[in-house]
Amino acid sequence: MLVERIEAKWIDTFVSVFEMCGVEPPQTAAILSESQSRSVNVNLAELALDRLGTPAIHIVVPTPRQSAPVPVRSTGASDAIAGSTAVIAALAAVDFVVDCTVEGLLHASELPQVLGEGTRVLMVSNEHPEALERLVPTPDLEPKVKAGIKKLIAASEMRVTSDAGTDLVVNVDGAPCGGGWGYTSRPGSISHWPGGLCLAFPKAQTVDGTIVMDRGDMNLTFKRYIESPVTLHIEDDFVVDVEGVGTDAALFRSYTDAWGDREAYATSHVGWGMNPGARWDTLTLYDRSQTNGTEQRAFAGNFLYSTGANEHAGRHTLGHFDLPMRNHSVHLDGEAVVIDGVLQGELA
Repeated sequence: MLVERIEAKWIDTFVSVFEMCGVEPPQTAAILSESQSRSVNVNLAELALDRLGTPAIHIVVPTPRQSAPVPVRSTGASDAIAGSTAVIAALAAVDFVVDCTVEGLLHASELPQVLGEGTRVLMVSNEHPEALERLVPTPDLEPKVKAGIKKLIAASEMRVTSDAGTDLVVNVDGAPCGGGWGYTSRPGSISHWPGGLCLAFPKAQTVDGTIVMDRGDMNLTFKRYIESPVTLHIEDDFVVDVEGVGTDAALFRSYTDAWGDREAYATSHVGWGMNPGARWDTLTLYDRSQTNGTEQRAFAGNFLYSTGANEHAGRHTLGHFDLPMRNHSVHLDGEAVVIDGVLQGELA
């Protein structure tokens, strides 16, 4: 079992990523955490910022009461700020925020207010520092992710297929697109570490087809590898049928049904992983309490389908699945960007 303690090498790791974010005096910085945050990452962030000559203020909020019928996991939509105008004002007043909340601010409702004055935010995923150390971003990833996002923005249709039976068509014309490479130096922006994703948030009634999750694919809400195939039938964005006889299909149905919210069955975002340093097989090497599964979202060539909230389609729910899959092919207007799980062309 890995121990969570301060290690000099991990301070070095945080320093190197913060340097990529352009942190230097006389900039100001804040560390946002909550009562259930991974304390070792909070401490490492503090020590790294101090070493860079940018001592941080700490903003610590209580982890909110449980309000959902089932545990909420890995949403990227922390509700820890809870709309506090004082917290938002404090975060918006500094140049750089290290986000150490459990779920992260990536999709938090308060994020636009935090970024509005030019604050930049690095969301440190709730991982053990060993994983963060392995997945320090490299400068050569940024132009490749940007190239992938550019292709997504220019495309009208994404088609995803696999030998296992996936055949999904997504109208991405005008869909908001984005991604990250693990650091950010641009004012008014957010990125997450580990990084390496290209994503689109489809508009309403633009997603149709079939997805087959095969053995070895992942359900990251459960931090579990698929052991028996699960087939999702999707019509007008919504999963209308979950086919499968094993535990994986039963868990999918049970957890999604628990929300009592049809929008939990809706499409959130679609995209693919870009990080060649991330691996699909490391999930099994960490205790579940020590990983957030961000590495598995980002491993190069995976197809990522997610259910749940999509503000661009007018849907809001806490029910959420991130489902990275191997051995899929992704085409944008007929151009292959991923073939059988392998990145193509300038993205490779």
